[in-house]
Amino acid sequence: MILNPVAQRFVLHWGEMGSKWGVNRTVAQIHALLYLVGKPMPADEITDTLGVARSNVSNSLKELQNWNLIQVVPIMGDRRDHFSTSSDVWQLFKTVVQERKEREFDPTIVVLRDCLASPDLDKEAMEAQLRIKEALGFMEAFSTWGEQMLKLEPSTLMKMMKLGNKIKDLLCLIK
Repeated sequence: MILNPVAQRFVLHWGEMGSKWGVNRTVAQIHALLYLVGKPMPADEITDTLGVARSNVSNSLKELQNWNLIQVVPIMGDRRDHFSTSSDVWQLFKTVVQERKEREFDPTIVVLRDCLASPDLDKEAMEAQLRIKEALGFMEAFSTWGEQMLKLEPSTLMKMMKLGNKIKDLLCLIK
């Protein structure tokens, strides 16, 4: 498959953004390709389209599966695995947020709680103890807020996002 200029720009840019977010460039490019194409693709076609090594595509597909961002889709009459992703940008966003929460936030909260429960905590300076408590409070509040946001319908999330500073102004009125 040959990508048109706009599709090529989208895929390349998504790869660049992925690398800035800590995701392998090829992983992000494959996800962008599957999102744009909107139909299941076999690994060899992904390899040819992106011009990357087959082994790189294979490893990247495994990573995307581990992130629950792609699925294997069987195609009648074709023994190859085909891969697809959701076309719903909100579902993709929610999946990424949930996966990052489980991989990054939840373990950090556990470590912070362990630090505060440690019998050696009193050996730390009071300022350090306070900072650990504040970090835990922030992480727990942000985690709870994230869980609540993930339960909202996309239309509600969009309305909240469009409100922007109006929410701050409303909260200032309530004080």
